[in-house]
Amino acid sequence: MNQHLRSEPIPFIDVASQRRRLGAELDAAVKRVMDHCQFVNGPEVFELEKQLAAYCGAKHVVTCSNGTDALLMVLMAKNVGPGDAVLCPSFTFIATASPAARTGATPVYVDVDETTFNMDPESLKRGIAAARKAGLKPVAVIPVDLFGQPADHDAIAEIAAAEGLFIIDDAAQGFGASYKGRKLGTFGLATTTSFFPAKPLGCFGDGGAILTDDDELAATLRSIRVHGQGVDKYDNIRLGLTGRLDTMQAAILIEKLKIFDDEIAARNKVAERYARGLSNVVTVPRLAPGNTSVWAQYTIRLPEGTDRDGFAAALKAQGVPTAVYYGKSMHQQSAYRQYPIAEGGLPACESLSQDVISLPMHAYLTEADQERIIAAVRGALGG
Repeated sequence: MNQHLRSEPIPFIDVASQRRRLGAELDAAVKRVMDHCQFVNGPEVFELEKQLAAYCGAKHVVTCSNGTDALLMVLMAKNVGPGDAVLCPSFTFIATASPAARTGATPVYVDVDETTFNMDPESLKRGIAAARKAGLKPVAVIPVDLFGQPADHDAIAEIAAAEGLFIIDDAAQGFGASYKGRKLGTFGLATTTSFFPAKPLGCFGDGGAILTDDDELAATLRSIRVHGQGVDKYDNIRLGLTGRLDTMQAAILIEKLKIFDDEIAARNKVAERYARGLSNVVTVPRLAPGNTSVWAQYTIRLPEGTDRDGFAAALKAQGVPTAVYYGKSMHQQSAYRQYPIAEGGLPACESLSQDVISLPMHAYLTEADQERIIAAVRGALGG
C-alpha cells in the first residue's frame, strides 16, 4: 500500500491546491461578477490595475488579453514596423519575438548568460551591430526575466541609452521578483507580464498587463486595447486590437494577489531545498547578486553526456514529471530561423537547449514530495 502511494504522480504545477486554498474567496469573487454582469471592463478590471500598480510601484497599469498582446501593444504604440530591429534573447518562449515579427519589424537574436539564463549584455552590443550591418534600424530591446529571475537591467539600460533604444521588460515569468531591491514593473519604458494559469500569478484563462510610468504611452495603450478608439468607439484614431482582460479573470487575480507574496516565499523555500539536495549532481540555478526570483520554473542543467530523454523517462516512471524549456532556441525554430543573430553566434543558447530540464515547482510542493523528486534525480544520475 505504501509503495502504491509513493508512485502517485506529483503535480508539475499545482493549481488545484491553490484553488482549494482560495475556494470560498474565488467563488465569491466570481459570483460578484455574475451578479453585476459587467463582464467586459467591469469594476474589478480597474481595481486590479490599481492594486498591481501599488504592488510594484508603477504609475500606470493597463491590463490586457495576454502577455503576447502586451508586448505587441507596446510595439504598436511606438509605431515599430518594417525596417526596425527589435533585440531579444533567443533562449526564451517564442512569444517574446513573435510580436515584433507581427508588426513587420525584424527580431534580432542575442545570446544569454549560461548562469542566469538571461540576456548577455555583451551579446546585445553585438546584436545591435549585426542589425545595423543588415541594414536595419535598432529601435527596441526586450530583455526577459527568464524562469523568474530579473535580467541584468542596469547593464541593458546603459547600452539601450547609448544606442537610442527603448526597453520593454518581458516579465511574463518574473512578475513579483526584485532587482537590486526594486520590484519588476518600473524598468525601461514598459514592463509586460502574463497571467497564464501556469505563471506564478495566474488567472483561470488568458490575461496580461503592461506597466509604465509614461503617461502618453499609457493613454495610447488604453486606446489600442479597444480597437484604437478615440473619444468613443466609433472614432477610431489608430490601428488597435481587441486586447481587453475580461472582468472574471480580474476578479480572480485580485484574490490571488492577496496570497502572492506568501506563495513567492514558499517557492523560494522549495528552491533552497532543491539546491541543497542537488547541487553536487547537477548544475542548479543561481541568483545574481541583488536579485530575488519568483521561480516560475526550477531549471537544472544535466551533466555533459546525459541522455535527457532517458533521464525524463526514469523520473516519469517514479511519478515525477519534468519539462524542457526550451528544447530549441528561437533561432533554431522553423518559422523564426531566418532572422539575424548577434555577431559571434549564440553558443550559450544552443548549449542550454541541449541540457536543461525543469523539475516540479510550485508553492504547494511538500517536503516529502520534494525529497522524493531529489531522490529520483540522484538515482537517475547514479548519484
